[in-house]
Amino acid sequence: MMKSLIKTDFNFPEQKEVYKGKVRDVYFIGEDYLVMIASDRISAFDHILPVGIPYKGQVLNQVATHFLKATEDILPNWLIDVPDPNVAVGYRCDPIRIEMVIRGYLTGHAWREYSSGKRVLCGVEMPEGMSENDKFPTPIITPSTKAVEGHDEDISREDIFKQEIVSEEIYVQLEKYTHQLFQRGTEMAATRKLILVDTKYEFGMKDGAIMLMDEIHTPDSSRYFQFDGYEERQVNKEQQPQLSKEFVRQWLIENDFQGLEGQIMPEIPEDFIALITERYIELFEKITGSGFVKADTSNIEERIIKNTVESLKDKKLIK
Repeated sequence: MMKSLIKTDFNFPEQKEVYKGKVRDVYFIGEDYLVMIASDRISAFDHILPVGIPYKGQVLNQVATHFLKATEDILPNWLIDVPDPNVAVGYRCDPIRIEMVIRGYLTGHAWREYSSGKRVLCGVEMPEGMSENDKFPTPIITPSTKAVEGHDEDISREDIFKQEIVSEEIYVQLEKYTHQLFQRGTEMAATRKLILVDTKYEFGMKDGAIMLMDEIHTPDSSRYFQFDGYEERQVNKEQQPQLSKEFVRQWLIENDFQGLEGQIMPEIPEDFIALITERYIELFEKITGSGFVKADTSNIEERIIKNTVESLKDKKLIK
């Protein structure tokens, strides 16, 4: 029977504090390191669904580390070790409270704004005459604030400077890295006959330098289209099949939930939970070109503790 990792309550050696996110739980070790655990929770519209998705955390962790290792020539990242299917160990950074969202195509949130009549998103103009899922002439960056609690919100480049969230010098560098990472992700997706549609990156500061944080190019932070048939589907005004969790959002919308006040989260049927697991595994295999090996979930907590403590000791991150 498949088990899910929905909540964690670990006490690692030299643990200082814990941050519980929507999907990941972060355990801070000493002053300089952290253990990031990818749970099987899933969120949509800034709400955590009341069920776990078996193997989702493993997929997210392994896809993210796959791309972190493939982009470390562009800029340093936080990753030190991957001791367990659900765990990554890395450096602690001072987070920059901006999510760098980059969009190559008009879909998702951008399309919902566009179809409502708006032509400016985060201070960036979007061309007239576009259809859903059309490619932008050049990718656009539409940042959002990184909320500690509650909803992330769209923000313009100008407002970032006005609010002094980050200096212009640092932000210009973030834009450069965002374009470079997206280009690399686009090229890697193309080798798998996929289109990287949009994604987001998070950055932090360590020893005065910018460092890439968190996950990249995962189905929770990105959308992918199938390359084969994309142009034909656009000409015929057909929907583009997505490899992302957008289908979860669409299911929720169809069941009258978009995270708005007064709306009640619908009950998630077991067959839909199984479908979400299948979709995540499908993405892993398509984007990495590797077969997905399901980890033993019979005792996830004990497995994580054993593997993580061994890694911390082996890497000399604890005494």
